[in-house]
Amino acid sequence: MSVLTLPAQPGQDTAPRPLPWRRMAWVTWRQQRATLITVPAVLAAVAVFLVIFGLKVHHDYAALVHCPVSGPTGSAACQQLFSHFNSTDWPLGNTLAILMSLAPVLIGAFAGAPLLARELETGTYRYAWTQGFGRERQAIAKLALVGITLAVVVGAFGELFAWFFQPFLYTEQLNVLTETVFAARGLVFPAFTLVAFALGAFFGMLLRRIIPAMAAALGVYLAIRLAAWGVRKYYPVAVVTSNTKIFTQFSTPSLPGYPWILSTWVTGPGGKPASQSVANQILNGPRTSTGGQSVPSTGGQSVPPGYTEWTRWIPLSHFWPMQFIEAGWLLVLAIALFAATVSLVRRRAA
Repeated sequence: MSVLTLPAQPGQDTAPRPLPWRRMAWVTWRQQRATLITVPAVLAAVAVFLVIFGLKVHHDYAALVHCPVSGPTGSAACQQLFSHFNSTDWPLGNTLAILMSLAPVLIGAFAGAPLLARELETGTYRYAWTQGFGRERQAIAKLALVGITLAVVVGAFGELFAWFFQPFLYTEQLNVLTETVFAARGLVFPAFTLVAFALGAFFGMLLRRIIPAMAAALGVYLAIRLAAWGVRKYYPVAVVTSNTKIFTQFSTPSLPGYPWILSTWVTGPGGKPASQSVANQILNGPRTSTGGQSVPSTGGQSVPPGYTEWTRWIPLSHFWPMQFIEAGWLLVLAIALFAATVSLVRRRAA
């Protein structure tokens, strides 16, 4: 028995066509369905708890706002309501705020570290990477599908938490520029999660072990979080005004609390900087308490004629510009980490 073979025609490409991206997305879903189901399911369960507890918090806050401050028992009743709010609602709300600070790295590291490191650690990459996907294309498909899913789900969860936490901004003298509040809502929260996921995937490919990759991702993420907090004050959104103007613009109906004051200084006649002794006398002079903050006395009583106290501050209305700036450089960092991860896959293939 003989087998007839036909030679390939000249100019005809005999290499198999790469698998279409939509087929790769389906295969990636089959491989990563545990992560893609578990993370949204856990967040959905927490979301149900936030809705139930949030309705109670908003109800208690509404009762506190509408509490009558006049009358024989008005003040005592309001004080009792406020004490109940701080002793029952705020402890759990504060705990959830702390957990929200850790949520990006917990979600990102647990989802990102095993993404590629599991196959390297168990040795199954010898089979998985010989399929018709292409190693680099397979890594890109995993990073894109899981990363986008996490960003969308976490972003929606962050908006729910922002609604839940809103009453505490008023009662605890916080605002949307406070570190734990700013990083747990808007665009920054999913951006931090995406960076943590990218760190987990990168260190998973670099170290080829899941647990060391998770530890490395946690350490680097904390460093990035501290760096973000340190550079946030230098975003080009701050304004400079005299003290008589800033304290008339402390809050708006939609943004409770007080602005982020960065620095203060004093100028003398002609706009020249005042001497250190005069500046200390003015800055440390008589002040009044406004909304829990110590501010210069009104009417210029603490500022001699010809001298002006200036303040560099970030208004609460600049919340969204700061969100876009921070989310922008975090997204660039995540993309750079994804590119480095794919480069490691290419080197591993070589």
